[in-house]
Amino acid sequence: MASTFSDFGFSAAITKGIQKLGFSIPTEIQQKAIPVLLDTTEDFVGLAKTGTGKTAAFGLPLLQLIDTKTTSIQAIILVPTRELGHQIFDNLTAFAQFLPEVSIASVCGGIPIKPQIERLSQGAHIVVATPGRLIDLIKRQAADIRNCKFLILDEADEMMAALKEGLDEIVHELPKNRRTWLFSATMPGPMKQLVQQYMSKNIVQVSADMTTSGNQGIDHHYIVVEPEEKLDVLMHFLNSKEGQRGIIFCKTKAAVNKLAKNLAINRFSSGALHGSLTQPIRDRIMEQFREGHISILVATDLAARGIDVKEIAYVINYHLPDTYETYVHRSGRTARAGAKGLSLTVLQPEEVAEMADFEKELGIKFSEFKKPSAESLEENTAFLWAKQIFKTKPNHEVSKEFKDKIKTVFHHLTKDELIEKLLAHQLLQTKNPAATKTDEPKKKFKKK
Repeated sequence: MASTFSDFGFSAAITKGIQKLGFSIPTEIQQKAIPVLLDTTEDFVGLAKTGTGKTAAFGLPLLQLIDTKTTSIQAIILVPTRELGHQIFDNLTAFAQFLPEVSIASVCGGIPIKPQIERLSQGAHIVVATPGRLIDLIKRQAADIRNCKFLILDEADEMMAALKEGLDEIVHELPKNRRTWLFSATMPGPMKQLVQQYMSKNIVQVSADMTTSGNQGIDHHYIVVEPEEKLDVLMHFLNSKEGQRGIIFCKTKAAVNKLAKNLAINRFSSGALHGSLTQPIRDRIMEQFREGHISILVATDLAARGIDVKEIAYVINYHLPDTYETYVHRSGRTARAGAKGLSLTVLQPEEVAEMADFEKELGIKFSEFKKPSAESLEENTAFLWAKQIFKTKPNHEVSKEFKDKIKTVFHHLTKDELIEKLLAHQLLQTKNPAATKTDEPKKKFKKK
């Protein structure tokens, strides 16, 4: 196997780009895939966990194989989301920074199609696309893929729904003698059917060490909570990770919105990401997360595809994922590029038994994360209350007379005495909300 990128025999321009990016030692999937893609003409399946360098594994050979003497579309890279498409486009552009003759275009959904039509009219060797948008462009005769030599399916296991609906239409336009490269973190049953249906009988398949790749550097934990304490336990954990960046995964859009609202109320720097948001809003939230303006991202699984942000310290599965593959993709958001990370799954008591199946299927070990004590949760709630007060903007519409009236109530207290009284009041309310309320007469209802 190649010990360095220079051993692969890339062109001088590609090698210069690799060196400029600081790449030196290829990952396992790159070591196994690149020689096969460069030196054979067979269809290819590459299996490796998220975050192991799959984009370079297919992107660098593809750049080497492009024929710049023609301006026709030679390669289609299909991706499940625009976020992932944008990431791959940026990576390919960086790899090809010293290859000005290679033209790369991104035509993904969620944004206006007219600029994409104009871009394709200028010619492109490589097109990164989501299935639906590519089909739309083909129907408009804006994308001619009849001479395409390569079809690359990236994160294919996350694209099954879109592929089932659209791959037939796309493949119908492609020449039969094309090469198909499929990259995925997992190989579920439907994926095997796809391989049999759309790829040749002569397939070269390589795998990175599926029991460890993508999980190296990740500490896998679970924590058991009762439903009523779930949010408080999460808030306690987030406070312990203040200043670090993380992603919280929820199953539904409604759950994402509800949790994001609770985080905002408690003054956490956070943003929500799900499929119902407009693309400009999703782009803005992702940019804020990448730039560090928000430290917590609450997201659904599909919306988070393509998030390749360095220094994500932790991933939280606020809901247990439905499939083992989903867990792989979620946890793979952290511990990227050799860093360390934490994946924490929040469980209800009846879900604990399922962890043994996750361990067996994924070949990883989950450790129980110690739940904070009731006293610690209580103190954390009070701390969040204090943060809310500190970050509350003054109401300048309150009259001076009323402010002075309130001040007379506290005028004899020192700052420390006032804080002690406010804290005592808050803790009492936390333990027994009814204790700080005036009694109200109970309503009587007559029997019908």
